[in-house]
Amino acid sequence: MKELVIDLEAEKKEILKRYRALLRACKPTLQKGDKQMIRRAFDMALENHKDMRRKSGEPYIYHPIAVAQIAAEEIGLGTTSIVCALLHDVVEDTDITLDEIENKFGKKVAKIIDGLTKISGIFDPNSSIQAENFRKMLLTLADDVRVILIKLADRLHNMRTMEFMARDKQLKIASETSYLYAPLAHRLGLYAIKSELEDLSMKYTDPDTYKFIARKLNEKKAERERYIQEFIGPIQEILTEQGIRASVFGRPKSIHSIWNKMRKKSIPFEEVYDLFAIRVIIDTTQEMEKAECWKAYSIVTDLYRPNPDRLRDWISSPKANGYESLHTTVMGPKGQWVEVQIRTKRMNEIAEKGFAAHWKYKESNSDSGLDQWIQKVRDILSNPESNALDFVDDFKMNLFSDEIFIFTPKGALIQLPLDATALDFAFEIHSDLGASCIGAKVNHKLVPLSHKLSNGDQVEIITSNKQTPKEDWLNFVVTAKAKSKIKSALKEEKRRIAEDGKEILERKLKSIKITYNTDNLNKLSSFLKLPSTQELFYKVAKGEIDLKQLKEFATAEKSVDTSSGASTKIEQHVDGLLRKVDKKDKETLLIGDDFQKLDYTLSACCNPIPGDDVFGFVTVNDGIKIHRTNCPNASKLMANYGYRIVKAKWTSQQELAFLTGLRIVGIDDVGLVNRITTVISQDFKINIRSITITSNQGIFEGSIMVYVNNTEHLDSLIKKLKQIKGITGITRFDSEG
Repeated sequence: MKELVIDLEAEKKEILKRYRALLRACKPTLQKGDKQMIRRAFDMALENHKDMRRKSGEPYIYHPIAVAQIAAEEIGLGTTSIVCALLHDVVEDTDITLDEIENKFGKKVAKIIDGLTKISGIFDPNSSIQAENFRKMLLTLADDVRVILIKLADRLHNMRTMEFMARDKQLKIASETSYLYAPLAHRLGLYAIKSELEDLSMKYTDPDTYKFIARKLNEKKAERERYIQEFIGPIQEILTEQGIRASVFGRPKSIHSIWNKMRKKSIPFEEVYDLFAIRVIIDTTQEMEKAECWKAYSIVTDLYRPNPDRLRDWISSPKANGYESLHTTVMGPKGQWVEVQIRTKRMNEIAEKGFAAHWKYKESNSDSGLDQWIQKVRDILSNPESNALDFVDDFKMNLFSDEIFIFTPKGALIQLPLDATALDFAFEIHSDLGASCIGAKVNHKLVPLSHKLSNGDQVEIITSNKQTPKEDWLNFVVTAKAKSKIKSALKEEKRRIAEDGKEILERKLKSIKITYNTDNLNKLSSFLKLPSTQELFYKVAKGEIDLKQLKEFATAEKSVDTSSGASTKIEQHVDGLLRKVDKKDKETLLIGDDFQKLDYTLSACCNPIPGDDVFGFVTVNDGIKIHRTNCPNASKLMANYGYRIVKAKWTSQQELAFLTGLRIVGIDDVGLVNRITTVISQDFKINIRSITITSNQGIFEGSIMVYVNNTEHLDSLIKKLKQIKGITGITRFDSEG
């Protein structure tokens, strides 16, 4: 009993220590009366969470303090946000009401906490419509962006302390984080938080690769730091000589961005050269910013030769999230490419703290891209047509992509996402212009509607009053505005045609003696695998459904006992799939919470093999599909359909063969292919499904699809192949095509 008291005493001291650290972090923004307000919020949180503990066994109050600390220190938010962060769980988890919070802390705090409570469903592991929740979350952004910023701080702390959660929860939350939260942080300009969220997601979805890169980075740390010192010494010297006040330092790249580079370029870790970036932060007045940044650029490029294709000027045209910086890549000592980022203290604060820093500089920069961005979010949210999943994809596409700048004939600047077409541009200017668009002139040359625009193009739209939106337009527009306007125009047209189809169908059903009622219409739609009765009427009007199909339906109806009609609910679908099956060839995987032997198929998008970290996904038509946890589609599936994910693990029985691919690169040499196939077929007795070899100017590249038993089998094959003279690299890839 005594030991427990000592523990509680120690915890009390620790809580106080953390609270004092929070106050220190808030100090720069504190005004008269703020400290007392923060204290009242802390006392309320402490009192109401006193009997609660986190999964780790720690007192629950550690979490709200940590979220408030992140909000203050890493996002740079002020007192109102600190109070909201401390109280963000009290309405949901305790008896405190919003009215009580409003009485004690005012309307603003109550409104933000209401927003935070409304969107807490995103964290509910049983919630089945993550996309719809995400949409709700963004609706609150239209009211007060602090809701989103505190939610990001909350998610960051949850990701930092996730080791005590169950593996399936870790996977779901990590996937949701990389799919939605990291891009959102990026778009709000919070680069440090975005990188950490991506790294932490990877730590759980692909732990082996994460540990491998972390270990490799650690091994070369001292050598890298020496190189950075050697590189920045001369720059610092000349900047000081020329009277430019600046700090120059090296910043390591995130594990996730290094892995992205390895994957995109199919190269091993050793060939990723830019493992760090050099940052030059200039201390100057706002009037002198541009001139001093270019002066520093000229000093860097006088010392080291720049790569002319790698200059990015986000000072003249800042990104939509307010990011300003000059980026260049130069050839440093020992023939190594080094990325250099040049910006001022103000620009750096906006890059680090994103949205919060904008408030601070609002007076001097009222034409903020972020205001336009929030307006765009409101436009997307106000579109009632949008299905939740389409919405999330549109949102990601439009708001998390890089942008291009296009000029109107009169020289006005329009911002569009990368890959936008002439038709997107037309809809961006006005929906009527888009609907009647038949072509465009890009830089005075006639182009079709689907023409992809490039940065700096000048575009003039050509219209015709006979033109109406077409179905295939959806294949090449990328902006949410264009998509929603086209969809609503097509929907209206379809509704008109469907009205005619309704009458035709009524006559046809009468002729084959089937009653025209809602029940029969629903059954007929289901029989013809159509999503709705409107689609049925539409296809009838278009002549795509004939009397023969209707007669087949009539026959089928007579032979079916309608009382046992199948339910389409996904829950029943899951229950139906989770039945034990006795199949010899299906005994390598155990599925579900109680790990049964169930029927499944291996997904072609990532070709899992025994030994891979996997999960099951319950599809609507194809049963359970098995994916690797680091499959390119995994984060999207887990983020949007968490309720369809089932656990899966391999058993020890692994005599079966599984298809996987190897990409081999090397120096072309006589007999190389023969040596490769000998190792695969004779030494390892492995069957080859397909082999594609190309040789270009002495470089050999091959793609081989082989059948292996498990990851151990595959690793030893790769090890043996790497010993063949001339082979320089081997990587596993996911699927054919």
